[in-house]
Amino acid sequence: MMKTPGGNQPPKQITRAEREAHRAFREADAKTAMSEHEIDQAAFSKNRERLKAERLAREAAATPPTKAKPKAKKK
Repeated sequence: MMKTPGGNQPPKQITRAEREAHRAFREADAKTAMSEHEIDQAAFSKNRERLKAERLAREAAATPPTKAKPKAKKK
């Protein structure tokens, strides 16, 4: 079949073996992507917890502000 100018060529038929190979590669890529995502999420969570602990320690070490008594108004 010749390709005509401006025309579309019909899609190539994919064999069963090619479909299975594509499926296997997609599954492997998906597993890799998910494991990378899980590693990133664990690192993010660990860092967030560390920063939270540091912030709470800073807040606990800071002296609480004292409430100043308002001066009584003279009538």
